[in-house]
Amino acid sequence: MRFAGKRVLVTGAARGIGRATVEAFLQEGATVAVNDLGGGAVDAAIAALGGKSLVAAPGSVGSVADCEAIVRRAVEGLGGLDVLVNNAGIYREASIEATDEPLWDRIIDVNLKGTFFASRAAVPHLRVSRGVIVNLASEAGVIGTPNVGAYAASKAGIVGLTRALAMELVNAVRVTCVCPAPTDTRIFDDTAAALPDADAYRAALRNYTPMKRLGKPAEIARAILFLASEDAAFITGTALMVDGGVTAGSTAL
Repeated sequence: MRFAGKRVLVTGAARGIGRATVEAFLQEGATVAVNDLGGGAVDAAIAALGGKSLVAAPGSVGSVADCEAIVRRAVEGLGGLDVLVNNAGIYREASIEATDEPLWDRIIDVNLKGTFFASRAAVPHLRVSRGVIVNLASEAGVIGTPNVGAYAASKAGIVGLTRALAMELVNAVRVTCVCPAPTDTRIFDDTAAALPDADAYRAALRNYTPMKRLGKPAEIARAILFLASEDAAFITGTALMVDGGVTAGSTAL
C-alpha cells in the first residue's frame, strides 16, 4: 500500500493506460480524481471501478481554463494533491503532406500544452505536499517514426518539458516521464479499423518491438506508480523507456 492516504489526479483516465493507472493507484491505497473529456465517460469509469475513493474531474486538457478547472475540482474533491499523472493525449497517423494546421494544433494542444498547463495548475498544491508529476511521453518522442510528425513533436516536447520542470522544481516536486511503445489500447484499434488491412497493421505493430508484442496498459501503469512512489525518491528529470526494447536497438543482424 505505497499510496495509502495519497491524493492522485490522472488525466485521460476513462480508458486505456489512464484507466489501468487509476486501478493500480486504488489497489495501493490512493484516492484518485478521474479526468477525461466528457462527464459521461468519467461517470461510467468511476461506476465500473466501484465508485469508492474516486472523484470526478471532467474536462479537456486542451484548454488552459479547463486545465485549471480540472485541477481545482480534483483538489476540492481530494482535499489536496500528492501526485499528478499527465496521461491525456491523442494519437493520429498522418504524413507531413496530410497534416494540416487544425490537426497539428489539436495534437499539440492536448498532448503538450495540456501537460504544461495541468502541471502549472497543480504545482502550488504539489509544493505543499512535496509531490510528484509523472508525464506520459512516448518512444516516438525519442526516436524517429514516419507519419507521426505532429505526435512525435508533442511527445519530444514532453520529454524536454519533463527535464526543464524537474530542474525548476528540484527539491520541491519530482518530475519524470514514461515513454511507452505501442500499447494494447483502443487508440490502435481505432487506427487499425480505419485502414484497408487492419490485421496487417496490427501485425506490424507487434513486430515493431524487439519483444514482438504490444505493451499492456497494466505494465505502463506499474512504471508510472514506481516513478510516483518513494521507491523512486532519488529520481527526477528522467524519461523511463517502457518500450519492449525499441529504443535500445535492433535484433536484426
